[in-house]
Amino acid sequence: MKEKLLTTREASQQLKLSEKELIDLARTGLIPHFKLGGEFLRFKQQDIVRIRREIKKYNLPHRKVQRWERIKEFLYFHDFYLIASALIIGLLWILIRDFS
Repeated sequence: MKEKLLTTREASQQLKLSEKELIDLARTGLIPHFKLGGEFLRFKQQDIVRIRREIKKYNLPHRKVQRWERIKEFLYFHDFYLIASALIIGLLWILIRDFS
């Protein structure tokens, strides 16, 4: 049976890190990862468990992710969809206004 790879969000939740912190750690090579399509990061469950044990072993404090950080991450990962939605709504408003 194939092992399911974890997404960035799933791995960050298990490690109690922000997604940006996890991506930065993966880029520096501290966390083993795979790139799908040259862009999307995926992680093996066993690697995340090992990293989590190391974090506990060295007694590194878990940092609680602040609300503004979550909002910033949401905007960072979803900016294209938000801009596209705003453009579509604006164009629809113009079309509806012109036909009224």
